[in-house]
Amino acid sequence: MKQRLTVLIIIILVIIIGMYCTSKRKYSTDLNAKVENVIYAGVRSSAYGIKPFPTPVAWQQAMMDMQKRFEGSTPCGIWIVGVMGGTHSCRLEFPADGRQDSNIVYIDYDKHEPFLTHFDTTGIKVFLQVEPANADLIDLIDIVLNRYKHHSCVIGFGVDVEWYREADNPDWGVKATDELAQAWNERVKSHNPNYRLFLKHWDRNWMPPTYRSDLIFVDDSQILDDFDAAVDEFVSYWSDYFKPNMVLFQIGYSSDRKWWQKLNDPPRDLGVVLAQNVTQDCGIFWVDFTLKEVIPIVLE
Repeated sequence: MKQRLTVLIIIILVIIIGMYCTSKRKYSTDLNAKVENVIYAGVRSSAYGIKPFPTPVAWQQAMMDMQKRFEGSTPCGIWIVGVMGGTHSCRLEFPADGRQDSNIVYIDYDKHEPFLTHFDTTGIKVFLQVEPANADLIDLIDIVLNRYKHHSCVIGFGVDVEWYREADNPDWGVKATDELAQAWNERVKSHNPNYRLFLKHWDRNWMPPTYRSDLIFVDDSQILDDFDAAVDEFVSYWSDYFKPNMVLFQIGYSSDRKWWQKLNDPPRDLGVVLAQNVTQDCGIFWVDFTLKEVIPIVLE
């Protein structure tokens, strides 16, 4: 009787293991594949990600270096103009010009005007992003776009939801509801109907449950076990969930260096595999923390 029970248990385990193995998704991993759905290729720029802060020409060259890896893409930047300035405040990196806004602080010079002016003449496109903290996002949208929407390089606005009211929910931020996402999107488009709003997080449950419009969803996941885990995260967990909406992948974190540094060309190798496994348009952005490790950017 015991032998029969043991055999039965083994058979059940084999069936379960077999079901698990056959259910795992198989991904295309042709590193030489030609992908046509990478619409934007570029880098993320922040005040804290790279020192010293590169020149406008250096940023342009870095974005174009990324673009060359994906034929037909547009060189682009996720360009952060407002960072967490404290527990509750967003620090915008330009002068207040006499404004006094709750939970918004300013600096005494315009850090970004020279860069955006340069990008206007070189074919670079940028999404202007904020880390909002407890600042009112409608105010942030108006303040940022009123200042910079005259630049032809600007194509949209981005919100890092991880830092939306972060003090109320540390390390995660407060979820973007359908109502919030719609209000933010409509405000962005009131400045220019062609502008796109992106929302960023690593947990899809922090994104609006049903509101989609033409929102772009950005996955900035990190601390992934290996290359396969990264592909599974970005494709199955994120992109499949939001299709047909465009998705952007923010990759290259130091916490994942242990596996991406083994790739021949980390931005392209990971980007090509991601692109060939998603059905919608996408974008590949390398983070500034490790930018100089994969692109010969000149630091001046």
